[in-house]
Amino acid sequence: MTKGDNCITMTSSAVLLLATSLTIVCATFAYPLHAQCKIDWVFGKNCTTVNKAIVDQITKWTSAENCKTGGEKCLYKLVSQSEDRIKAKHATPVKHYMDSLTLDFSGSGEKCKVHGYSTSDTWYAVLDKGTNYCNLHNLITGAGLDQNDPRYKEKTSDSVCTQYSSADCEIY
Repeated sequence: MTKGDNCITMTSSAVLLLATSLTIVCATFAYPLHAQCKIDWVFGKNCTTVNKAIVDQITKWTSAENCKTGGEKCLYKLVSQSEDRIKAKHATPVKHYMDSLTLDFSGSGEKCKVHGYSTSDTWYAVLDKGTNYCNLHNLITGAGLDQNDPRYKEKTSDSVCTQYSSADCEIY
């Protein structure tokens, strides 16, 4: 075996070891590899009503006023809105980390399905104490969309929503 062959063999082994290690980490890590959250909701209301309620809540929580007593029900910014999509930003009040939110609407009549996605704009964010979950959940509860609606359902899990099961939305 020549020096060149030995170098190729060692490089191939290193790549294989790295790929195997990454596969094991991905398979055993309970959360997404980047701080983010995906949530699916069903509402017993038409999508126009749901969309407007969320936009109104974003507008209500634009300033830092709600941050004074703790929590993160503040510093939202509407980026764009259409009948089937809302895009927004949320800043954490202490360190001002930015998160991007997208809510997609589908449905007809008095049934609206919403797919929400929140992700940290900080490239190295892995764990977030449930912040991306709370970014979305707080808008729904703040708007009262979870109240007096027998069709209301929220579906997510730790596998698609970083630290969902330990999120405390009164803090985050």
